[in-house]
Amino acid sequence: MRRRVKKHLPNAITCANLFSGCIGIVFTFQDQLIYAAYAIFLAAIFDFFDGFASRVLQSFSGIGKDLDSLADMVSFGVLPSAIMYELLLQAPQINHVSEYLNFIAFLIPVFSALRLAKFNTDTRQAESFIGLPTPANAILIASIPLILGQYSSMSRYILNPYGLSLFIIIMCTLLVAEIPLMSLKFKNRDFNKNFYRYLLLLFSAILILFFKFVAVPVVIFIYITLSLIQFKITNDKVPG
Repeated sequence: MRRRVKKHLPNAITCANLFSGCIGIVFTFQDQLIYAAYAIFLAAIFDFFDGFASRVLQSFSGIGKDLDSLADMVSFGVLPSAIMYELLLQAPQINHVSEYLNFIAFLIPVFSALRLAKFNTDTRQAESFIGLPTPANAILIASIPLILGQYSSMSRYILNPYGLSLFIIIMCTLLVAEIPLMSLKFKNRDFNKNFYRYLLLLFSAILILFFKFVAVPVVIFIYITLSLIQFKITNDKVPG
């Protein structure tokens, strides 16, 4: 019995990630974007703990990696694209343009699929990432309705169809870009080896404590910046 639990627990957590993503999509259809955003955060928590459980329990099933990607595709690909589509609908509509422009939101799952497929077959990403991870992209998108709920006055700046479209293009580019980014998995407690991870956690905790959801885009920017600094200083390059 214990062996069965040990074997299936990581996959069960992955399924909870997928379940959260499906619920979030329903919330989006009901125009409850705040709850949909929370569903992304919940899915991200499950996504972290399925890998953590696999490492702690030393339980790596044959379907685990593929199941994880399928769950991520829904929670961090389809769900954020649905949120962005609803945000584009809430933005001022441009005659004869918005009816087609709004569908740009669905580039997110397309590039998320490319990112996940690349990750599953790319041996260079065993210790770090190449391109923005789909959970980071989804969390950034999830922060938008939460920021609007926190500061409604910002809607005039955020809900701009051209701005949102440009944002989508940039994020899709980052998903598949040949940019080395650090993994947040701690394999040991060595301070020097994990210096940039600890620094990111420190900045994140302070910013979120004081600025709440507005801090999320800043945290993602800091994550990318620290990763580039780390790889620059250590002279690491994207493997060929």
